[in-house]
Formats: sequence, C-alpha cells, structure tokens
Amino acid sequence: MNQAISLPGDAPVSIQALKTSCAACSMHQLCLPMGLEDADINRLDQIIGGRRRLAKDERLYQMGEPFTSLYAVRFGHFKTYQVNAAGEEQITGFQMAGELLGMDAISGAHHCDAVALEDSEVCEIPFARLEELFGQVPALLRHFHRIMSQEITREQNVMLLLGNMRAEQRFAVFLVNLSARYAARGYSPNSFQLRMSREDIGNYLGLTIESISRLLSRFKKQGWLQVDKREVTLLDPAKLKALAAGLDACSPMG
Repeated sequence: MNQAISLPGDAPVSIQALKTSCAACSMHQLCLPMGLEDADINRLDQIIGGRRRLAKDERLYQMGEPFTSLYAVRFGHFKTYQVNAAGEEQITGFQMAGELLGMDAISGAHHCDAVALEDSEVCEIPFARLEELFGQVPALLRHFHRIMSQEITREQNVMLLLGNMRAEQRFAVFLVNLSARYAARGYSPNSFQLRMSREDIGNYLGLTIESISRLLSRFKKQGWLQVDKREVTLLDPAKLKALAAGLDACSPMG
C-alpha cells in the first residue's frame, strides 16, 4: 500500500506543502465542512497523498481497478463513464473543482472510468486513513455522509432525466445544473464554457449529437441563450429554470 504523503515521482513533499492543499485551496469550503477547526484541517492535510496532474483525455482510474483512494478535484473537469458488453460508452456524470471522484468504488472496485476533459489536478485521499480520521473528527464524517447522500440523489435525478423528461427539458436541466454548480464556486452562473463535447452531452442525456445541436439552435432562436463555440451565455435563466422544472414547454422538435 502506498504511503499517504508520497507524491508520484521523485520530488519530496513537505508537510507544509500538504497543509496548503487544504487550508489555502480555493475549493476549501466545497470539499470540507463549515466550521472545521484548523487542527482538524491539519489532520486531513497530513493524510492527503499529494496532488496528481492529468492531461486532457488522461484516465484517473478505470472500471475494475481496486479502490484505495478518493480524489478531490482541485481544478479542471472530468467525465465518468461505463462501457457495456457491446463496448458502448455511457457517460454517468461530469465533475468539476470541489467535487469528489471515486465514491462509486467504496464497496471494493471502481464501477466506471474517470477521464480528464481538460488539463486537471486532483488531491488523492487514501480512504483507509480517511476512515481513521472519521473517528477523530465527527464533523468530517457527517460531511462525508452528506456528500454520499448528494451522490445518491444525483444518480436518482439522472434516472429521472433519462426516463421521463422530454429532450428540451433534459437539456434545460443540464444547463441549470451547470449554472448552479458554477455559481457555488464563485463563477458567473450565466456565462460559462461547456468543457464537454456536444457528443458527450448527448451521450449523458440520452440524445444524439444532432439533437443537442438542434436544441442549442432552438434555445438561441427563442432568445434563451447565446452560443459562441463552447461559450454559453444564459439570457433568460428564469425561463430555463421553468422549463427544467416542467412548468413551461417549447414546441416539439421536428
């Protein structure tokens, strides 16, 4: 088993450098519970296995690999996906800074692949040592339970998304969800880049790439958003939220 405070590569890592990874990280309030004492943050710092840089399209882990660590996204974006018996890829989620990767594998092995959508960095958290810390820092355990609950809710929402919603509602939910997540990170909720391809978005939503292109064109024509390559500006967030909630509708796709 790897030692907790060794980074991949030869460069030694000081405890002070590890402390900086949590105490001074811009994603601190998203990863850690509010009100955590400095001494407890330092304990968490000391179990982090270091930071790991990944280039675009590089795999963080793959389905079937044994579970050893969770990964907190420090910056960048990821996608997770499964491959079925026919070799077809099904995207299960998109992750961004401040979110955890690897929770699907706590039972023993990873159930999906995780791949960087752009140059990204994660903090590796050895789970065996994290479990030891839960006994010392109850607030951290409660926070972890909340994250697990949110992940279960997210999976249920994806099932609802794919099962019962019209195409335009699925796409509106996707945009509103991205908007809220960027807002939580201090970024603009109404202007952001789509780090994933239209093909990936369609795969996640159970739609074709042609459907995604038509939806973007229709939403743009309706004056709800503006699109410039991958840059999206939400011009009528209230309309999109109503559409996402099923309170409004647009004409059926031709």
